[in-house]
Amino acid sequence: MTTAAQPRLQAGPSGGARTVLIVCVMIATLMQALDTTIANVALPYMQGSLAATSDQISWVLTSYIVAAAIMTSPVGWLSLRYGRRAVFLTSIAGFTLASILCGIAATIEQMVAFRLLQGVFGAALIPLSQAILLDTFPKGEQAKAVAMWGLAVTVGPILGPTLGGYFTEYFNWRLVFFINVPLGILSFTGLWFLLRDPDGTPSAPLFDWRGFFFLSCAIGAFQMMLDRGELVGWFESNEIMIEAGIAAVMMYLFIVHIFTWSKPFIDRTLFADRNFAVGCILMFIVYGTMMSILSLMTPFLQTLSGYPVLKAGILMAPLGAGTMVAMLAVSRLLKRFTPRSVIVVGLVFLLYAVWMMRAFTPDVSVSSIVTASALEGVGVGLIVVPLTALAFATLAPSQRTAAASVITLLRNIGGAIGISAMSFLISRNEQVVHEHLAQHITAVNPLFRLGTIADFWNPTTQAGLSALNDEIDRQAAIISFNNDFHLLMMLVMAIFPLLLVLKPPKAAKK
Repeated sequence: MTTAAQPRLQAGPSGGARTVLIVCVMIATLMQALDTTIANVALPYMQGSLAATSDQISWVLTSYIVAAAIMTSPVGWLSLRYGRRAVFLTSIAGFTLASILCGIAATIEQMVAFRLLQGVFGAALIPLSQAILLDTFPKGEQAKAVAMWGLAVTVGPILGPTLGGYFTEYFNWRLVFFINVPLGILSFTGLWFLLRDPDGTPSAPLFDWRGFFFLSCAIGAFQMMLDRGELVGWFESNEIMIEAGIAAVMMYLFIVHIFTWSKPFIDRTLFADRNFAVGCILMFIVYGTMMSILSLMTPFLQTLSGYPVLKAGILMAPLGAGTMVAMLAVSRLLKRFTPRSVIVVGLVFLLYAVWMMRAFTPDVSVSSIVTASALEGVGVGLIVVPLTALAFATLAPSQRTAAASVITLLRNIGGAIGISAMSFLISRNEQVVHEHLAQHITAVNPLFRLGTIADFWNPTTQAGLSALNDEIDRQAAIISFNNDFHLLMMLVMAIFPLLLVLKPPKAAKK
């Protein structure tokens, strides 16, 4: 992510050629973003096909996100060293090949390895696509560029469960990976002919491999701790103690390194810009919240509400529709209102959506699910574009690629932590709530002498006790989901004070 003097931009394609270039860039962006969640609803089918345990199958999601987060770090340096065009095209080709390998994986070990490979090649697609679009559009239309980029980045993860549900229900779960093949070929072909490197691109400085090593180890160890903690008993396990220790030490070394090394791979001057620093924090929270909601709603609809995979995916579709509508309208809204005002409105929509979800039960109406999903989509759509614009508003153009890499890194880490944290909290809360409810289950409780309750939930018989335990499990799961949504609601509320720190956009530095 090391920055250098801003290269002189080459006159890019115009007219129809520019439109094709933009479409190809957005396809690559959408392809990478889509794979963040498209496998969510297919996980139960994949688990059976790959003979995986419940904790192993979650690695299919987190391995991809973590690999993408780690490999986002050197994107700025790679684009200087080998050229933006070469890195972008190589990433598309590698991502497409890795998707084919995921589609033919025969074991859980192969799947996780190929998903890691997907994340490695996909890491450059998001930050470079943002930089390319910003350079393709003239300065007066860059809000439009950010809106288009944000549409692909945000709608991809949201549409993932819907498309994944459709492919899994009517075809095969492997198609969720094979769908990338035509998209990758189309994007690669168009960009091969149209994408050019800027003129006067400076040579790349020496890469800070030491800092990259520290950060990679910290992220990898922390994610392993989150993924394995519940299975092995958290800090009662030596494995978790070791992973937590590695994560803490490596993160400490990374922070010290960033502030003491002469040329760290993350440009520390970026964080001297108040808008960018606060924007990174907010983007971390917003994407962590969005991915958390997606990771909660899929099992809630399928496991507790009993919806088949396709219908569960369809019920998530209003989320994507709401996001698209908001992002199509946001560039016009920004011409009439300040970015901070638009973000506040988006947060209100998101807050109300999570407030509704915190009271969901298995018999929640379809209209409530659709309404909450649509409101969440509108909220996210109204937040991402103006937040990105504010984060980049006070940065020099020479810092764009490095800044895009940093904010993408933090967004991916936020998503990975959100998924793992929600999985942990659901499991832990179910145990705690189950124990609490079970304390009230005694044979002398007069409630169990009443009519149908005595017939079905009689704690003095083996059948009644088994049925009663199943119902306690169900109630504990409902309460656990409600608690997680309540926690996310509090997290969204915490964003509002941070908006006061953001400065109004001014002319960017030259």
